[in-house]
Amino acid sequence: LSSVQWLLDNYETAEGVSLPRSTLYCHYLLHCQEQKLEPVNAASFGKLIRSVFMGLRTRRLGTRGNSKYHYYGLRIKACSSLIRLMEDQQHLAMRQQPFSQKQRLKPVQKVEGMTNGMAAGSGQQQQQQQGAGLSDISAQVQQYQQFLDASRTLPEFPDLDLQGKALPEGIELEHIKSFQLLYREHCEAILDVTINLQFTLVETLWKTFWRFEESQSGDTGTLAVHDESEKRLPKDCLVILCKYDPVLRWSRDCDNSLYQGLVEILIPDVLRPIPSALTQAIRNFAKSLESWLTNAMMNIPEEMVRIKVTSASSFAQTLRRYTSLNHLAQAARAVLQNTAQINQMLSDLNRVDFANVQEQASWVCRCEDRVVQQLEQDFKLTLQQQNSLEQWAAWLDGVVSQVLKPYQASTAFPKAAKLFLLKWSFYSSMVIRDLTLRSAASFGSFHLIRLLYDEYMYYLIEHRVAQAKGETPIAVMGEFASLGRSLNPLDPDKGNYRPCCLIQSTWQPDIKLLIEDFPIPDQSLPLTHLWRSESIGRRG
Repeated sequence: LSSVQWLLDNYETAEGVSLPRSTLYCHYLLHCQEQKLEPVNAASFGKLIRSVFMGLRTRRLGTRGNSKYHYYGLRIKACSSLIRLMEDQQHLAMRQQPFSQKQRLKPVQKVEGMTNGMAAGSGQQQQQQQGAGLSDISAQVQQYQQFLDASRTLPEFPDLDLQGKALPEGIELEHIKSFQLLYREHCEAILDVTINLQFTLVETLWKTFWRFEESQSGDTGTLAVHDESEKRLPKDCLVILCKYDPVLRWSRDCDNSLYQGLVEILIPDVLRPIPSALTQAIRNFAKSLESWLTNAMMNIPEEMVRIKVTSASSFAQTLRRYTSLNHLAQAARAVLQNTAQINQMLSDLNRVDFANVQEQASWVCRCEDRVVQQLEQDFKLTLQQQNSLEQWAAWLDGVVSQVLKPYQASTAFPKAAKLFLLKWSFYSSMVIRDLTLRSAASFGSFHLIRLLYDEYMYYLIEHRVAQAKGETPIAVMGEFASLGRSLNPLDPDKGNYRPCCLIQSTWQPDIKLLIEDFPIPDQSLPLTHLWRSESIGRRG
């Protein structure tokens, strides 16, 4: 019975993920050793798992000669201590692997002109990328698969609306259809390499699609791929289409759809713990995207480059924000699970002069006293109940729903949502100010929690605005990215409101500081270093 309960406490079923059968048995043996239990053999343990998780299937996964049996549809729970164990084992395995094995890549089926997952003649490029600090974790994709949503497929792309515009000279409808088909195949290939965590291949795919040719390159494999593409759509036609407005708009919409899908594959749950190696790989990927793309599109018209880079920039920014939010969540989880720290936070919070905070903030925000008082009471009650991080997230979601309910189905919804975001940030900064002036012992913890809640509120508003506008969050953020690149200060939602400047200045610097000052704690260390800044208040 204890083994059954251990399985239920540490594992859960989920679509599109798998765990090595040997890994589960190893976890079971460690459990028995810790609890001083007599373990059953591997075959009996397999029967036990199938009796607990009905309908579980096994698959043989991995490269030829190195494949293992996996339980398909099973993963470790986010709250399980086995998550950390898996990560430690992964780091150990990476250190023990020979260098040549670390560089090996998985084959990808849908990528044209690739041999064993790499484009012909791209070995030198791979060495340059690894020399620049881009780690390849694709060889360990099975270890990280449970943290991804690999079940997602590329969504259907919208129809290309010509809007009655005449075709450019030398362009036929067949050329446009060929472009659409090639673009779809290209996006499917990007999806495939991303699911397999082969991030460095994205640049290769971009170079292949946009017919990038280095002057010194005479590689026959690369030329063969370009020749095949040339037969389907000549490059001069591709260049002309890159200046045609309907094609530009269609490409932007397709990119937004693709990138939103990639975000949901790589970070399906922003609050669920992610191994640090995977987080770093995603951040390195985001950091490289713009330079890869601009380099690959060196001889492509500026109109298309601008469209592509704007969407890629929005994608990269989203990956950076979501990984930072996830990092914040894991650091804050440690605080929210510490009873003594929660009690100290409650004591300090009860000494805050909320009447004075409301008096000062109302001059700027003009919020109803009733709403502010209700939020204050709910916050204290939720803190007192020592709720989990997920329960706090549900509370924040409820706050957004309550405040924005009057604007549902209204054209004023986006503006109201962003205005609420600014008010929320202003109020929380006023509370932090009061705690600072009072030298609150739990200031460091409050600062960490405030950063998390501000960033999670940004995440919620971003999704609500996208839903209200019938667009993807990537598309919504892309609007402001394009505004930032131009001199046009107008808000696409309404009037001359300038939210992009105001919102961005609210969070980004704090997030960067947090990653340096609040690392996720090692289990062997006390959690006190998470609130080192509390000593500042005591000295004051």
